[in-house]
Amino acid sequence: MKNNLPATVRKKIVHKIVIPSVCLALLFGCAKNTDLAQQYSDQSFENTLNKTEAISSNTPRSFATFSQQAEQVVINSPSLATKYQHLYEQLNNWVLQSGRPEDLAGYGVQSAQLGGGDKKGNVLFTGYFSPVMELRHQADETFKYPVYGLPECVEECPTRAEIYAGALQGQNLELGYASNMIDPFIMEVQGSGFVHYDDDDTLQYFAYAGKNNKAYVSIGKVLIDKGEVARENMSLKAIKEWVMANDEQTVKSLLEQNPSFVFFAPKEDNAVRGTAGIPLLPLASVAGDRELFPMGTPILAEVPLINADGTWSGAHQLRLLIVLDTGGAVKDNHLDLYHGMGARAGTEAGHYKHFGRVWKLGLTGTPSESPWFTVTEAKLAEIEQPLVNDDK
Repeated sequence: MKNNLPATVRKKIVHKIVIPSVCLALLFGCAKNTDLAQQYSDQSFENTLNKTEAISSNTPRSFATFSQQAEQVVINSPSLATKYQHLYEQLNNWVLQSGRPEDLAGYGVQSAQLGGGDKKGNVLFTGYFSPVMELRHQADETFKYPVYGLPECVEECPTRAEIYAGALQGQNLELGYASNMIDPFIMEVQGSGFVHYDDDDTLQYFAYAGKNNKAYVSIGKVLIDKGEVARENMSLKAIKEWVMANDEQTVKSLLEQNPSFVFFAPKEDNAVRGTAGIPLLPLASVAGDRELFPMGTPILAEVPLINADGTWSGAHQLRLLIVLDTGGAVKDNHLDLYHGMGARAGTEAGHYKHFGRVWKLGLTGTPSESPWFTVTEAKLAEIEQPLVNDDK
């Protein structure tokens, strides 16, 4: 794709060039913050992706894990390496030689800032993790809740309530048995995770295999709507505490409010992999909307730093992240930050519902250039470019 798009394409794709506003109220500072880490200034955005001439950020920086995550992309995916390797190399050069956001353009790196749901640049960060679930190969009095592989159903798969009632019994789909109902449910929400078989002390990775094609309903929202948990207190920890305080039938009734059910496939490779098939590193990879972020896209993000109790610390940290995963609820101005494996990562991820500024990055003269285009817009430009050139 060329930098100078033909007029016919420019008429269809109009993007605002973002120029930081001059702060008039210097006495009170350019921006105000909130408890959820939003930052407000006079600047507003017209689009989801907004072409940016220069990035301005005084946020403390941490780029240590970017090169490792980029290396995993290059090693594991020749197609993504073809598209992004030169961009990754330039970003690594920038990290070593400068690290200042305002210098990125000097390395041929282009940027587009996300407008945020509020059109003020505040992008929602949530978190996810790889749980480690205790299973046994055979059911007993304690470990009696099955985790299932993918059944042979396409359109008429059973609902969660029907599966709990035994709709999949006798099909030899049981991958193991958990000691409670909530652990498998949480792994379904995460989409994959590790299991530890208690009876033979083995660790195995369960990858996403498919789902029953029923609509997803958030049990967190159900608890909020019923007044069981206050909206401001909602987290994975809060859900677990509610489960511990209620009997099995009450918990089952809550879980059945979500008819969607996820199935798993055991994998020999114990690396945690996202949609792109790349091993994920904690706090180096994110899930994003594929219409905005093709797999492998690097982003520069002011990531909100959270206290142990889930409150915002009052600070952000500038990080280079790579979009390597997707999620059904991760759309538009929403990113899901991977936190790692295990209970601690789960607690940290469960607290994440805060905001930060985000820039999508591309490299001039490579397939990643013009990051202000969505996937659909980029395809349109590629189709119409040769048509216009033929007229010359």
